[in-house]
Amino acid sequence: MTDFATRRELDVLDVAGFLRRNPDFLSEFPDLALTLRLPRHQGASTSLASYQLDVLRDKNRALSRRLQELVGIAQDNEQLVARVHSFTLSLMRAHTPTDTLSTVVATLTEDFHTDLVRVVLYRDPGFQSEWLNVIDRQDPRLSMFSEFLSQAEPLCGRLNEDKLEFLFGALSERALSAALLPIEDLGFLAIGSKDQNRFHPGIGTLFLKLIADAVAAAMSRFGP
Repeated sequence: MTDFATRRELDVLDVAGFLRRNPDFLSEFPDLALTLRLPRHQGASTSLASYQLDVLRDKNRALSRRLQELVGIAQDNEQLVARVHSFTLSLMRAHTPTDTLSTVVATLTEDFHTDLVRVVLYRDPGFQSEWLNVIDRQDPRLSMFSEFLSQAEPLCGRLNEDKLEFLFGALSERALSAALLPIEDLGFLAIGSKDQNRFHPGIGTLFLKLIADAVAAAMSRFGP
């Protein structure tokens, strides 16, 4: 019984392989095409030509959906490029560290629709703000971010309670997801969102890196 079943399976695979290698086979034997039983479509039997047409239509619908997805992604990216460009120009127009960092926070909040923004700096910029955290490089609390700082790349995902408390204080419960952006040797930005899916580990970080680079370049104008 086992040998018969195995042999039948091999025969079926051989037939399928032969038909794939010879797609014009049925045109040479039209009578065979008439005897084939095709999958039933919507409860009724269908002809070979009709079945092939339905398959092509299904593939076309799938391709159309994928094309619409790609168009949507392209449009979103185009809007992001425009926002990052406008963000960079705004930083270029700022003439002091205060104006520069205030522009960073305001733009990220308003134009990029973020819920929480914090700036962490290693040196005092000469002013104070609720969104500014000045900390010495040797402060042991920075050890929480050692891996992130050593990689010098944007980091997205959910942060533990200690990090959230350090960054956002009393508003830490609102940061269900967050993005950390290193600013070269100056410090880093922290962006929090009430949407737990807004920043996740698999998200692309190109635009975040562009934002961080723009901030670093703008702040470098004011010396070390």
